[in-house]
Amino acid sequence: MSKQKPTVIIADDHPILLKGLGDLLRDMGLHVIAECPTGGQAITAIRTYQPDLAILDLEMPELTGLEVAKICLSENIATRIILLTLHKELYLYHQAKELNLSGYILKEFALVDLSIAIHEVLGGKQFFSEKIFEESREMNPNQSEENSLTPSEKKILRLIADGKASKDIAKKLFISERTVEKHRSNMISKLKLEKKHNALLLWAQKNRDIID
Repeated sequence: MSKQKPTVIIADDHPILLKGLGDLLRDMGLHVIAECPTGGQAITAIRTYQPDLAILDLEMPELTGLEVAKICLSENIATRIILLTLHKELYLYHQAKELNLSGYILKEFALVDLSIAIHEVLGGKQFFSEKIFEESREMNPNQSEENSLTPSEKKILRLIADGKASKDIAKKLFISERTVEKHRSNMISKLKLEKKHNALLLWAQKNRDIID
């Protein structure tokens, strides 16, 4: 009797990336039982199939990868979860750890990390991309606050400068409102601003040349 293949569902709102990931996992010997373009479809598939593994994009319509993971944790679903993301911010890594995720992989290094991560995770271990920590260690402590802003933070600042509220920003970027608020808090700390409600709005409008 042939050994049963590990089951996996995948979720990403970019069709080409979703198809490429599915093909890659099949080549690795996994049984891909669902390919989902939204977080809502992902949690439905996880509840339905109870797969061994779920590989989720962090930012998706309806539910983020972290929100899917939170639901799985609250419902005691045993599916192991690996997040794929472009985000290198350490606070997102810490959120993943708090939710007991099995893996957190940066998309730009996915071809290198994914096969190792899957082997580790299916073996009951965890895998978190070392590149997250390398970037943090390599940051120049003397660089200006403006230059320490990440692309994601600058994108949010541009929307803040346009007068968008956190709820609107979350909807536009397909992330949770809580994630936007965490970005706001991090940016206030980085830019050494007073913790006032309109502090980021005033700074963003004054420094459009930096964030555009």
